[in-house]
Order: sequence, then C-alpha cells, then structure tokens
Amino acid sequence: MTSYIIRRILMGVIIIFLVTVMVFLFIRLLPGDPLTIYLNKTDMQQLTEEQLFELRVKFGLEKTLPAQYIDWLGGLFTGDFGRSIYYDIDVGLLVRERLPVTLYLGALAFIISGVLGLSFGVICALRRGTWIDTLVTLLANIGITMPSFWVGIILIYLLAVKAGWLPVSGFTSPFTDFWKSTRQIIMPVTCLALFPIASLTRLTRSSMLEVIQQDYIRTAWSKGLRERLIISRHTIKNALIPVVTVIGLQVAFIFGGSVLIETVFNINGIGRLMTQAVQNQDYLIVQAGTLIIAIMVVLSNLTVDISYGWLDPRIRYD
Repeated sequence: MTSYIIRRILMGVIIIFLVTVMVFLFIRLLPGDPLTIYLNKTDMQQLTEEQLFELRVKFGLEKTLPAQYIDWLGGLFTGDFGRSIYYDIDVGLLVRERLPVTLYLGALAFIISGVLGLSFGVICALRRGTWIDTLVTLLANIGITMPSFWVGIILIYLLAVKAGWLPVSGFTSPFTDFWKSTRQIIMPVTCLALFPIASLTRLTRSSMLEVIQQDYIRTAWSKGLRERLIISRHTIKNALIPVVTVIGLQVAFIFGGSVLIETVFNINGIGRLMTQAVQNQDYLIVQAGTLIIAIMVVLSNLTVDISYGWLDPRIRYD
C-alpha cells in the first residue's frame, strides 16, 4: 500500500507539472499585450520606452518564457504566486480571499450530490419498475442534459425575478449572516449539484441492479435476512466501486463548473476570478487558479484509488 501511494503521489506531481506547463504556454499564446489592459490608451501614448520597460520588469514580462516559468515555479515553493498585472496586488492575497468561497460552494454541492445521488440510485434499484423508479430515472436523464449555466439563468428568472424568493446574486459569509448566506447559495449550489446528482443516480441504480442479481445476494435473501441488513452489508458496499470512481470525477466537474456558476451569480470566488483573469490576460492568476484546481482533482483521485481497498478487500496494491 505504501509503495502504491508513493507511486500515485509521484504520478500526481507529474500531472500537475504538465498542467502548469500547458497553461503557462497557452495563456501566453493569446493575442495582445497585458500591459494594454493595465494601462489605458492615453497612458500608453504618454509613457516612454524606458517607463514601459520598467513596468515589464515589475511584472516579470521582460524575461524569456522559460525564465518566466522558472521564476514562477520557484516562487511557488516559497508561497509566492507572483503579482497580478490587472489588480497590481499579490496573487496569493487574491487566492486567500476567493478560495474559501469556492471551496464552501463546492463542498456543499459535493456533499449534497453524493447523498442525494446515492439515495436516489438505491431507491430506484430496490423499487425497479415502480412509478418512483420511472419518475426519478426520467428526472435524472433530464438533469444530465441541462447545462448548469442555463439552469442558473432559469432559476434566477423564476425564483429571484418573478417570485422574489431568493436574491439574484452575490455571496455573504455564513459567519457574517447565516440566513442571508443560505438564501444566496441555494441557486448556485443547486446548479453545481444538478449534474452530479443525475449522473450518480443513474450509475448507482445500474450498479445496484447488477449486484442484486449476484448469487450471494440471493443466498442472503434465502436465509431470511432483513432487507436493511442485506442492502447495508452486502449490496451497497459492493456496488460502490464504479460509483466512487465517478464521485472522484465529480470534484473536477464541480470546481470546474464554478467558473461558469460564479460568473452567472456574480460570486467572487476563484472561478469568477479566473474568468476575469483570462479576459484581462492576467497570466499569474490563471496559473494559480489552474494549479489549485489541478491539486484538488489529483488529491480526490488519490483518495478514490485508496478507497478501493476498503470497499473491496480483494483489491490489492502490491
């Protein structure tokens, strides 16, 4: 197990490294000069070549691409994410301000999608062919096809504009005003959790139906064991292997989807910060945000791989 974890960690480090290289190169292939966004047209005309060069030195843009990448990579080991070109402040400060918001929304969406998706899938499998199975399966199929940003716009129109039940946008810390925060996060968390709930429901149902047909489950039924005991001890645990794999992938979907959802609901999280950074060609913010998301995805996949051995003792890592 230890050697397996070490190999997975090394593989994760390689993946993160490749991600940083690709993002570093691709963002710099975009046309335009980030200084033209930092300075308006009048300022660009008034500044001399020496002053423009000083600004490039300030943001590290005068160096070659390999030198810029090495400087940025070296700064990461000391906690220095660099200086934002657009905001002209430390990127680490922006990340510390915005990251808790994205983590809060993402964690809520992850927990809700996991609980509801697994519950709906189990219920559909146990009540196969009934109206409950038909209804939930139909809703799950619809949920998979609906884009999250479109659902967000519809919810804003129905629940905020027309009904007036919820605020249109914004975010308030639950430590500042819990009730206001709860009302503000209902729609964005719903949008983030919709697709994971639908996909987990379908996969859990299929996996449960496959396990229920196994001989050892029939034997448990024939022994007269209670339904709750059969489901909890024998069925669910063996059906979770493919489901846990998808749950790990949902982390990437949820935190990747925050880029759109935070923009739709005007929430100042990492996702919206990265969207604005791409528009403003603020290289270092895009690199920092992508690095954080990549680390979360790698850690979630590592957790999923390790959990296989607990779910199925037949799986060995040697």
